[in-house]
Amino acid sequence: MSIVLPNDYGYVLLAASSTFIVNIMHGFLTSAARRKAGVKYPNSYASAEQAEKDPRAFTFNCAQRAHNNFTENLTPFLGALLISGLKYPVFAASLGGVWSVARTLFAFGYTSKGPDGRIVGAGLGTLTNLTLVGTAAYVALGFALNW
Repeated sequence: MSIVLPNDYGYVLLAASSTFIVNIMHGFLTSAARRKAGVKYPNSYASAEQAEKDPRAFTFNCAQRAHNNFTENLTPFLGALLISGLKYPVFAASLGGVWSVARTLFAFGYTSKGPDGRIVGAGLGTLTNLTLVGTAAYVALGFALNW
């Protein structure tokens, strides 16, 4: 079997590349919050006691958790995006762009308002990702069954 990439697959790659920018943004948010909170390396988080006493430490923990959540979700998202784009490149790329926006909303919401601030970005990101996962499963099944 050979796979010929659709002409519009470049849009899928652009959507995938947008996640690099989101990751860099997370790094800046986390680094700035770490500096303000005074959390030294190699500590990944401020202690619960620190976070309860110091709002800057709490904000750092939120930024760090948002970044970790992004990286936890990135690999399955990229797989679903790249597979979906083999048959539906514009649709997949559009969802990929929305996912990156959702993850940006998640990051800024979480770091500015705490855990409740992540809800809009989380909801939009989850809906987008589930749509991509379903589309990827459909595309993979089509390839497996030679549809």
